Order: sequence, then C-alpha cells, then structure tokens
Amino acid sequence: MADMNSKLLCGVIMLGLAGGVFAEPKLKPIFNGKNLSGWEVPKGNDEAGWYKAVDGVLKIQSGPQKKGSILWSKKKYRNFVMEFDFRFGEGIVDSGVHVRTQDQIQIGISGSLKRDMTCSPYIPGKGYPVEAKNIKKLLKAKDWNTMRIQAIGKEYTVWLQGEKVMTYKSDSAIKEGPVGIQLHGSRDMGIDYRKLKLAELP
Repeated sequence: MADMNSKLLCGVIMLGLAGGVFAEPKLKPIFNGKNLSGWEVPKGNDEAGWYKAVDGVLKIQSGPQKKGSILWSKKKYRNFVMEFDFRFGEGIVDSGVHVRTQDQIQIGISGSLKRDMTCSPYIPGKGYPVEAKNIKKLLKAKDWNTMRIQAIGKEYTVWLQGEKVMTYKSDSAIKEGPVGIQLHGSRDMGIDYRKLKLAELP
C-alpha cells in the first residue's frame, strides 16, 4: 500500500509539472513608503515636488511649470511581474508605468486620444496598438485600484482588480531595463501609488 501511495504521489507531482502549475512568484517591495531610496530621483524634484513619499504612499503631483518627469528604478529587470495600487488625484491624470524604458502601460487619460486608456500599452511609433478590455467596468475613479503587469520577453500582460484585461507582444520590447513611473507634462494633475512590488521571473 505504501508503494502504491508513493506512486500516486509521484503521479500527482508529474501531472502538476506537466500542467504548468508553479508557485506564485514572491513579490518584493521596490518602494519602501518612507523615501525614494532605490529610485533615480529626477533633477529638480526637491524644488518641484513631483515625487514624494508620504505615509506609505508615493504621491505624484505636477509642479508650477507642469513639466513632465519619470521616476526610474535604479535596478534593471528582464522578465518580471509588478503589482501596485494607484488612485487618481485632481486634474486630468496622465501617468503610466514604463516597462524596461520606452514601452509604457498607460494609466489615465491619453493626451493623443483624449480618453481613458488605462492598462493599454503605449508603444513609441505605434501609439496604442491594442486597447485593454472592461476598463469602464473595473476602474474606480475615486478609490484605490490594483494593477498587475507581467513582462516576459516581448509579451506584456496586464490585470486590473485581478481580471486580465490586456495581452500584447511588442516588437520594440527591450530585453533589460528599469521600470519607471511617469508624470506627463503640460498637465495640472495628481496621482498616488502604493504597495509597489516586483518579482523577477526566469
């Protein structure tokens, strides 16, 4: 009987491996909630106050001159999954997460399309090649939203509130680079981020 149980256990393990059942990647904080340690702080941030850590929240606010800026991680990544919460502030919000530099996952109103393109990929030279699904149903205008971005090779996948809303393969994807949090220029706006976590993938 013991031998049979061992065989059954081995069979279950093999089925799990064959079916692609893997442990959830361990997400680690990339924002400590206290300061901007681990990030390349843009020149002029102290005066303009674009990016601030306040009580566990990364607060982003356009300055008096409404200049655009990007807060880049000091570390570079290849394949990864990133998860965070975001909440819209005042004004017409135009922000997003840069994936290994140039490609971006939009958060808020697209400056070119003049409508909300949250979770859709913005690809330089192509604009928005695809649009995320069910955003109107899922997006909370005045509360915290949870987004998950997975970047494996050229493929980007995005979840909002736990629901998959977008998958896209980018020919312009870069193999390795930092992640960045964007503040779009020419806007009087604010947005909050919190619980920024990331796990590197094989």
